[in-house]
Amino acid sequence: MITAKQCREISVQVLNDVGILAQLTKIVAEKGVNIRAAAAWVESENKGVIRLVTDDNLRAADALRAHNYAPEEIDSIEVLMYHSPGMLSSICARIAEGGINMNYLYASAPVSEESCLAILSTENNERALVLLNELD
Repeated sequence: MITAKQCREISVQVLNDVGILAQLTKIVAEKGVNIRAAAAWVESENKGVIRLVTDDNLRAADALRAHNYAPEEIDSIEVLMYHSPGMLSSICARIAEGGINMNYLYASAPVSEESCLAILSTENNERALVLLNELD
């Protein structure tokens, strides 16, 4: 089972500093917003990026702006799939077979669940959605 749908992520560029991820996620949590997926990385010595998929992007973004962050919403794809060997390979292969370049992907796979969640972005999200939803 694979279900793909369009989603919006919050993307925030931050200073690469100790505790910045804790601070940012606390701001979102204090507004009662649930973070469904998150990714964070360092792009240069002093710059990092944090991406969040939440259950309420509007409230999360407003809270971050109130603390002088500059969140952006970006289009991406949310894929719910069985948690079994080869599923991630299947979605990556399907996108590649469609001739679509993937920009990034991050996923979670809780051990106790039968399904897992992946968030991805491609150079053509609309076409990737069609391709992914054709998979069994």
